Amino acid sequence: MASGTKNKGGSKSAKGAKGSVRAARSAAAVKKPKPWGTVAIVFGLVVLAVVVIGYSVMRVNEATAWRPSDSNRDPSEDIPGVVKVDYQAAMHVKATQRVAYDQSPPFGGPHDEIWADCNGMVYATPVRNENMVHMLEHGAVWIAYNPDKVQGADLDALKNKVSGQDFMAMSPYPGLDKPLSLQSWGHQLKLDSVNDERIDQFIQSLRRNEYQYPEPGARCDTQPGFDPTNPPPLDTTPPPADAVKMDGTGAQQGQVSNGQEVPPASGSPAPSAPSAPASGSQPPSQ
Repeated sequence: MASGTKNKGGSKSAKGAKGSVRAARSAAAVKKPKPWGTVAIVFGLVVLAVVVIGYSVMRVNEATAWRPSDSNRDPSEDIPGVVKVDYQAAMHVKATQRVAYDQSPPFGGPHDEIWADCNGMVYATPVRNENMVHMLEHGAVWIAYNPDKVQGADLDALKNKVSGQDFMAMSPYPGLDKPLSLQSWGHQLKLDSVNDERIDQFIQSLRRNEYQYPEPGARCDTQPGFDPTNPPPLDTTPPPADAVKMDGTGAQQGQVSNGQEVPPASGSPAPSAPSAPASGSQPPSQ
């Protein structure tokens, strides 16, 4: 009996030991640390990939959003502040004539026979309106700035957008009512800051936008009769009584051949003004 009792007790002891081992193992299994570091790294890589892809898509969308196409011929319509006016093209004036422009700076209408050089020109002095408007007809963008309000680093920032860029030009414009103003043919945008993102949007939308200027394929290089190192100066005095009107009264009608404007022969008469209605007839309705 004694030995049987001893064996029974020993068996209970063995079972207890085994239970203790199992409990220890279970506790060890419960306390085993999770691989949170690995999880965090994987999660971070996923987030980074999403951010990179999203940023890339955003940049692509930004690059194409302002690019003209058959389905979006004037992206500038989505730029807040852009003013649009329809102007008749190919109306020329002589170097001695002024145009009574309806906008300041002007961005369409009668203009000089010779365009201002617009292959990345940064003019140090104000340039005659009539020459600058002609380059807009060729698809250029003109940045005018108030020299009293845009100086130093701000002026350098504008120069960097123009210098060396085809179909771009900039010049000071004394008395401008805003720090800067962008012009393309029939479009204008006046802004307060050289850091405004709309500057690049305007340029991307309208520089050589074949749907928005009259003479696709026209040139922008220097022509005889215009010296970019000594351009004809801007005349800020009020236009004289005999200034060419915006409807072309007093201007000469040019011709366009293969995308290149051909001025009328020297000495060609300007188109006559509309004749007065016959006596007793009613004037046309307005």
